[in-house]
Amino acid sequence: MSLARSRPRRLVAAAAVVSATTLLTACAGSGGTTAAEDTSDASGEVSSDTEGTVRILMEEVPDTDIVQDLLPQFNEAYPDITIDIESLTFDQMRDKLVASFQSSEPAYDLIVVDNPWMVDFANAGFLAPLDSRIESTPDYEPDDFFDPLVDITTVDDTRYGVPFYNYALGYIYREDLYEEAGLGEPTTLDELVSNVQALKDGDRAGIAMQPQRGYKIFEEWANWLFAAGGSIYDQDGNVTLDTPEAARALEAYIEAYETAAPPNSLNWAFDEAQRSVASDGAASMVGYNWNLPTLNDPTGPAGDLAGSFKLAPMPGGKQVLGSWSWAIPANSDSPDAAWAFVSWITSKDVEVERVKAGGASIRESALEDESVLAEGFGEDYYAAVEQILSDAAPLTNGASGEEMIQAVGTELNEAVAGSKSVADALAAAQEAAERIQE
Repeated sequence: MSLARSRPRRLVAAAAVVSATTLLTACAGSGGTTAAEDTSDASGEVSSDTEGTVRILMEEVPDTDIVQDLLPQFNEAYPDITIDIESLTFDQMRDKLVASFQSSEPAYDLIVVDNPWMVDFANAGFLAPLDSRIESTPDYEPDDFFDPLVDITTVDDTRYGVPFYNYALGYIYREDLYEEAGLGEPTTLDELVSNVQALKDGDRAGIAMQPQRGYKIFEEWANWLFAAGGSIYDQDGNVTLDTPEAARALEAYIEAYETAAPPNSLNWAFDEAQRSVASDGAASMVGYNWNLPTLNDPTGPAGDLAGSFKLAPMPGGKQVLGSWSWAIPANSDSPDAAWAFVSWITSKDVEVERVKAGGASIRESALEDESVLAEGFGEDYYAAVEQILSDAAPLTNGASGEEMIQAVGTELNEAVAGSKSVADALAAAQEAAERIQE
């Protein structure tokens, strides 16, 4: 199966964010689940004759198709467990999950959790702790998961999830155009800006950017922030968005947008940026690491340009990390069967099959597996992915992450649009993030 990725926009309307946040706040008085069941003794060793139906909610994307294709193999190991997957668009998922969490008749036994939701869901008592299952599953080797992905699943030293899929970003560029221009991969923020300016040639932009208000611009710009030596939080967890490093990063981002990006692309998100790069409209983009195989697929959107794209870590070597994690609701009707599936789909052997099919890696060993290197998308690609995942950080830590991301991204877009100064936009972003996550 080739990797055909077009991640739906993760922009959530403000009304939806407020609705979901209100539901979380009100959960204690709703009559639904208010605290996770005591699973401190839950075993990770699930018998092969276990029976049950596991109802799963996933996003409506090719990631889910890969999981669906692996179900016959799972049923060879667990013939009496039925996996029933419902897939929805991203914008529909959170409210459906919260409604199930609070219901006396829950709709789901296993879910995938987007990283900004993890703390809210865990603190509300919606998720079952998984430490005992993880540690008692035979031959599971949880230390093989990339640490940044595990960190996202951990709230107050308790693991509430297992990594499923990474959304770490990197710099994707046309190798042929870089060679023609005599350029090397950018290792500093200044080099990134000068490179994309040098790559602009007639109607071809140097970089296709994603300054759309909300999630997309924050997700993209934060990579520039890291490249400038900045951070989203300090070591004590305090927001650090109004700093000299942040100002330098935003000024560089605006300069690149004004001098090297496609015209009239202020509202562009991932889909538009990918189309531009695939159609020779732009020479590079900041995108999800797993987007490279899509662009290099001869049957994919890039057509004759397939094979000319390369992935590199962001300048400075640190990049933004997004992820999906498997989690078992505290009110799941089939927690043992759910864990049987989670531990199987995330096992080392199955991870290899999933990655070869186009899934984004969660285990270090998969990126060094001989069959992955031989049958996958190239050793250079997997080496870059391993470097990217080894030093990546999410956009948000703590409660109300989705709302915080939207607020910060709104201010950043205002600066790129020219309706706010860099200083005013960053001050407003800092204030909003502090207020939302206090």
